[in-house]
Amino acid sequence: SRPARGSSGKMAAPMSRGSRGPEPGAAPYGNFPNYSRFHPPEDRVSLLPQGLLRSLFPAATRPLLGELSVALYQHLVGLQEGDSSPEAPGAGKELNLLCCDIDPELIRRAQQSSPFPASISFASLDIMDSGAREPFLSSYLERFGRSSFDIGFCMSVTMWIHLNHGDRGLLEFLALLASLCTFLLVEPQPWKCYRAAARRLRRLGRADFEHFRSLRINGDMAESVTRILTQECAMELVCSFGSTSWDRSLLLFKSTSADPEG
Repeated sequence: SRPARGSSGKMAAPMSRGSRGPEPGAAPYGNFPNYSRFHPPEDRVSLLPQGLLRSLFPAATRPLLGELSVALYQHLVGLQEGDSSPEAPGAGKELNLLCCDIDPELIRRAQQSSPFPASISFASLDIMDSGAREPFLSSYLERFGRSSFDIGFCMSVTMWIHLNHGDRGLLEFLALLASLCTFLLVEPQPWKCYRAAARRLRRLGRADFEHFRSLRINGDMAESVTRILTQECAMELVCSFGSTSWDRSLLLFKSTSADPEG
C-alpha cells in the first residue's frame, strides 16, 4: 500500500526544473517511478527465512492471502530468481497477493510486467480513503470467502502516511492493518528519512509536508510503531529480522485477537 491524500486527482513523482532531472526521493507520496533501482527488493527479502510461511502457518490447507511484491512472492513460495512459470512448485497455490499503490501509473506498469497475473492482483487504491478502501477490500476478500488477510507487508510506507496525514493518520493506518491481518511485517522508515524527504521537497521549491513540523510521534520510529501496534492495536512483536542496508528494521507482528488458522 501507499499513502493517500484526501482530495481526488492523479499524482506523479515530481520532477525538478533544473538540468539535473528528477530529484531522488522527492515524491511527496512515496510514488517513486524507479524505486527498486535505488532500493532493490533483494535488500529486504534476503533477511526473511525461506520457510517463513510454513513456520507461521504450519497447518494451512488453503491459499494464504497477503499484500506484497513480486520479489516477496518469489521468495516466499520458494521460486528461484527468474522463474515465472505458474506451474512451478507452490506458485499460485500457496499464496494470493493484493498489491496496492496510490499511483495508477505505477500500478499499470506493475500489471504489464507481472510474471504471476493469476496469483498477484494489482490495484490503484487510496488506502486512507475509507469510502474507496472498504468496498474494494471487502470485495477482494469475499472472492476467497474471507474477512481478513493472513499476512500483510507494509514496506517503507509508514513515513508517507505519517507525513501526509499526521500522527492521527499514522495511528489510523496501523490500526487498520492490525484489523485486517493476522500477521504483519512492517518496515518503518527512520526519522532521518523524514528530514531528508522534507529537505528534498524544499530544494524543489515545493510546499513542505503539512504535518511535518507538528508531529509528536518522532525519534525512533521502529520503537514508536512497535509501541503503537502492541499497546493500542492488539498485536505482539514476534521478531525482528534485522535491518536493511538503509537502516530500516523488518518487524514481524502477530494479532493477539485472532487465531492464525481461524
